[in-house]
Amino acid sequence: MLAPSLRLRSPLQHQLPQAWRNHQYFRRVPRSSSGAARCFAQKTSEAQIGAGTTTPVPDDAKPPKLKSPFYFEAGYALFAKRPSRPFPPPYLSLPSTSFSEPLSTHHKSRDRRPTVNGQMIRGVTNGDDAVLVSESFIGANDGVGAWATRKKGHAALWSRLILHFWALEVDQASYSPTSPPDPVAYLQTAYDLTKQATTKPNEWHGTTTACGALLSSDDHKPEHPILYVTQLGDSQILVIRPSSKEVIFKTQEQWHWFDCPRQLGTNSPDTPADNAIVDRVEIEEEDIVIAMTDGVVDNLWEHEVVTSVLESMEKWRGDKEKDTEDQTYADGMQFVAQQLVNAAKAIAQDPFAESPYMEKAIDEGLSIEGGKLDDISVVAAQCKRHKG
Repeated sequence: MLAPSLRLRSPLQHQLPQAWRNHQYFRRVPRSSSGAARCFAQKTSEAQIGAGTTTPVPDDAKPPKLKSPFYFEAGYALFAKRPSRPFPPPYLSLPSTSFSEPLSTHHKSRDRRPTVNGQMIRGVTNGDDAVLVSESFIGANDGVGAWATRKKGHAALWSRLILHFWALEVDQASYSPTSPPDPVAYLQTAYDLTKQATTKPNEWHGTTTACGALLSSDDHKPEHPILYVTQLGDSQILVIRPSSKEVIFKTQEQWHWFDCPRQLGTNSPDTPADNAIVDRVEIEEEDIVIAMTDGVVDNLWEHEVVTSVLESMEKWRGDKEKDTEDQTYADGMQFVAQQLVNAAKAIAQDPFAESPYMEKAIDEGLSIEGGKLDDISVVAAQCKRHKG
């Protein structure tokens, strides 16, 4: 049995050197007055919204090996406070001006999907966030947007690459019900590979939080799915049991100080091996797992998240107009994720709303009111059992 680490349950347990504390690029975009809050809350004309039930995989990707009798039916929804920066070369090939380039849309040279090490980068970018959905693994990373002010800063690239490599490690790992997975080791490898991919000659700087949920099972209790939850920073995993309408598990945020979460990347002292927390959670079929960035957590309290999820499920199930032949459980989870994003967005855009972010700021002696406009990323997944 993999016991959860308790080393970092107190977010201020370890203080960093003052020089690092004062480094501006690890802080979130500041909002120090109510006037600024109102100004930021109105700037949504360029915001982007997206949703889906799967995130892209390479065309030639082999189906993952069945490692557990359980799987996720999942969907995601996104809201970006501003358009995502395009990935730079060599991660994204620019359109060619050559007349000799093949015209076939199927030719590899015309594939504009981002790549790293010759592989398509998995997941979806949302502002500076990144999300990923697979049959046994979901994740949501929150890139620190302040890196956008730097010439070689690209937090969205960092959040997406770490999630990409993390998912690859999960797929390639040989865990089973008799040999439990090691998601922190997978995240550490992903972090190392991201550092390699963003160093010279392709030097790009950034930092990101990370949270992921890996679905497996236990040979001693084959009827019960096991969830391995990994957390570093202030994104969050929440597990809700619809049958009892209660939260059975949630991760704890990790902070260095207010508005500066633990993060992986350039100049950060945090690493998965030293700072990530793993929890082994016994869940049940039909339980719902939510992976969300702080765009939700800063704007909605836990009971509001639970209410939104449960009411959305009831609304989707009771919709008699939906096509029952075409609609899947994954479509239901996408609807749940979208409704949660909508609820968080409504608070984020309200300069007079009460919010968890405002409450934390007041506790720190800061005069901030309203919601916090930020990238909002949600993955909602329901645990199911493979037939047969």
